[in-house]
Amino acid sequence: MTEYDIAETLDVKGENCPMPVVKTKQAVDDLADGDVLEVLATDPGSVSDLGGWAGSTDGVELLDQEEGDEVYTHYVRVGE
Repeated sequence: MTEYDIAETLDVKGENCPMPVVKTKQAVDDLADGDVLEVLATDPGSVSDLGGWAGSTDGVELLDQEEGDEVYTHYVRVGE
């Protein structure tokens, strides 16, 4: 498990596409450059959805994704 200096945790467990991405975007908009957002999701599609969103969005970097017991943890850094 990778350790990051988490600025905020977003819990979107129980929500399905596209809500994890929509709420992640809203949360990222409120963070400062260099901040790391931890996103907790139960939707398996969030792995590809957040990866695709981060890859096509300027100022956002997907640092890591971890699959746990029914919970997917995503780490998104706001670009500088």
